Amino acid sequence: LTFPSFKCYNQVPGWNLVFLGLLLTFGQLSWGQKGMDIPEYDGKDRVHDLNVKNYKSVMKKYDVMVVYYHEHVGSSKVSQKQFQIEELLAAQVLEDFDDEDIGIGLLDEKTDKAVAKKLGLDEADSIYIFIEDEVIEYDGELAADTLVEFLFDVIEDPVEIIDNVRELKGFHNIEEDIKLVGFFKSQKSEHYHEYEDAAEEFHPHIKFFATFSPKVAKSLDLKLNEVDFYEPFMDEPVVIPGKPYSEKELVEFIEDNDRPTLRKMQPHNMYEIWEDALDGEHIIAFAEEGDPDGFEFLEIVKEVAEDNTDNPNLSIVWIDPDDFPLLVPYWEKTFDIDLSSPQIGVVEVDDAESIWFDMDDGDDMPTVDELEDWLEDVLKMSTFNCDLPDDDDDDDDDDDDDDDDDDDDDDDDDDDDDDDDDDD
Repeated sequence: LTFPSFKCYNQVPGWNLVFLGLLLTFGQLSWGQKGMDIPEYDGKDRVHDLNVKNYKSVMKKYDVMVVYYHEHVGSSKVSQKQFQIEELLAAQVLEDFDDEDIGIGLLDEKTDKAVAKKLGLDEADSIYIFIEDEVIEYDGELAADTLVEFLFDVIEDPVEIIDNVRELKGFHNIEEDIKLVGFFKSQKSEHYHEYEDAAEEFHPHIKFFATFSPKVAKSLDLKLNEVDFYEPFMDEPVVIPGKPYSEKELVEFIEDNDRPTLRKMQPHNMYEIWEDALDGEHIIAFAEEGDPDGFEFLEIVKEVAEDNTDNPNLSIVWIDPDDFPLLVPYWEKTFDIDLSSPQIGVVEVDDAESIWFDMDDGDDMPTVDELEDWLEDVLKMSTFNCDLPDDDDDDDDDDDDDDDDDDDDDDDDDDDDDDDDDDD
């Protein structure tokens, strides 16, 4: 982390810095919200300090190994206390996996750098999950319940099979994640194996489904060996061209389309989404899905996204304030907005400079056209300014002094006055 930078009128500290600090705090408080139910030792040593001598033997003992690559624990009481809390968090995570063969390893950035290098870990204060031949980086908050939920997804099969109408309904109910579904002859099909190998590359971040049932395939309008790609919140899929596919072709298509037009920031993916900014900026929509106004506004945002799904320059991040209660006061103060009502704006990632759509005080929400027009204006901005550009702001910066003589004289007078002020 670097020191925050400042610029423009509304000088605010870098959101990344405060974002990280608050979320780590959020993780500790989430751990504490369960009544300080400190895990008791159950006779199984499943949290290990990894080092050069033991890391290979320890990691061989488990089907799944969670490695926390942490910053060096200094001699101060504060840093030692912080690390004790993180160890207890690890122990609490393991309480939910009594029947699974999962271990947790701790790596110190300073003393265990050689081990981290051998394992391919390059970012301290990160959690990595080793399962079979895959290494999965966890980009969520440091909270036991969130990490547990993510680990349950990790140990599931990369491809979920749809056999009947009930399972098909469950597939359709998933709208917040990227998902794919393919129709294959059987699990022995070489085309299914290619699909399964591709799924392992993105598991568990992207949902992969398959069916071997002609009846299910017909309801999905799928042809044999065909795969459909669904963006979040989109009813209609994109048929991946060029069937049957190789693993490489599927991976390339997904990588080219893994930034949806509308996506939801959730506790388990917050860092992944925040780091994936377009030109250093995010379009952020705050809306509480459980609130009537929030739900109505979210439906408008969804319609905007659906109308512009082919626009590669439009990617909206939806944040439900209810998912991040401890961050709400910070967001309200930093952006000077009221999150008791829906908001949409553009935020610069590095320093949290922002522009927000002017929501009327009345009950009426903006129309789809109004919101689209505003977003189009914002996306046309060549540089991030503190206010939306004026309609007549077409002159080049280098030509600002090339106005008529009267303007030049006025500018000279103003400069003289400024010089006098400076001398004062």
